[in-house]
Amino acid sequence: MALNCGIVGLPNVGKSTIFSAVTSAPAEAANYPFCTIDPNIGMVAVPDKRLDRIVSLIPPAKVVPATVEFVDIAGLVKGASQGEGLGNRFLASIREVGVIAHVVRCFDNPDIIHVNNRIDPAGDIETIDIELALADLETVEKRYDKIVRLSRVDKEQQKENAFVIPILERLKEALGDGKSARSVVTDEDEVKAIYDLHLITMKPVIYVCNVDEDSIGEDNDYVRTVRSIADKEGAPVVVICGKIEAEIAALDTEEEKKEFLEAVGLEESGLDNLIRSAYATLGLRTFFTAGSDEDRAWTFHEGDKAPRCAGVIHTDFEKGFIRAEVYNCEDLFKYGSEQKVKEAGKLRLEGKDYVVQDGDIMHFRFNV
Repeated sequence: MALNCGIVGLPNVGKSTIFSAVTSAPAEAANYPFCTIDPNIGMVAVPDKRLDRIVSLIPPAKVVPATVEFVDIAGLVKGASQGEGLGNRFLASIREVGVIAHVVRCFDNPDIIHVNNRIDPAGDIETIDIELALADLETVEKRYDKIVRLSRVDKEQQKENAFVIPILERLKEALGDGKSARSVVTDEDEVKAIYDLHLITMKPVIYVCNVDEDSIGEDNDYVRTVRSIADKEGAPVVVICGKIEAEIAALDTEEEKKEFLEAVGLEESGLDNLIRSAYATLGLRTFFTAGSDEDRAWTFHEGDKAPRCAGVIHTDFEKGFIRAEVYNCEDLFKYGSEQKVKEAGKLRLEGKDYVVQDGDIMHFRFNV
């Protein structure tokens, strides 16, 4: 899975405003459709209070947080799967991301044009879902026709495709009804069998409700509609006020940002919540290395073993992996220093079969 999050939605729902705020990088934003044509890309630090606490206990010369990539993809419209509104170009960009952040307009403002001239979150979500499903349907139909033809003339191919053909038939029916591929293909072996199709609707989705200032801290009717849809899919929902997030992003210091959040009654920005949600939805976790030179958060996939995590730092670490010294950051927070963690017997030596846990602090031993 790609380590990035694509921000999608209809035109003028606030995608580019949210992207600019989340990356603190300017993205073109205007009050007309298709302002964003080529996708904007930005690397974003993952907010992690654990790293801040590690730094306070093991002061380094340098601090490096984990990062995730965000991609601002131009607005889709009805007919995108057939090329409407430069749809083919936009759909190609979506295929390259690991998770989709679907921004839904959940505010009234007559001064900001809506592409359908109405505020209708359920209808907006349906429009995007249908276009993505139709794009996937074309991909599935092409593969289905190809392997059916091969199976007729090649008995060996017939055996190989006996497992895949029923999956594709189910997909054709679901996608034709505007349903997602992930709603009908959940078995791990089946997912692997169609992985090379890179279906858009197999990607996990986060719904991002863009609200106005009056809806901060309390769901409005539009947000409740989105939550109802997301609950049926088992998808996370993040509520953001793009206007406020843009104001926060423009502030110079963390202290100013903290004061601003307190003034509007928020404990954290909606964008921090979105970044963490994207990171988690991608199946990403964090381990740390800590020392006088550098405290750093490293990204790994949940379930990865110690050698693979060592390879995140350097390929030589994985090739020559011997063992890892491991303790969890919660032990550091409890005992106050690495020395006291050792004295408490919480530091362990782990081998090649150790499954790294989120929040582990690791020192790798290797020999190349």
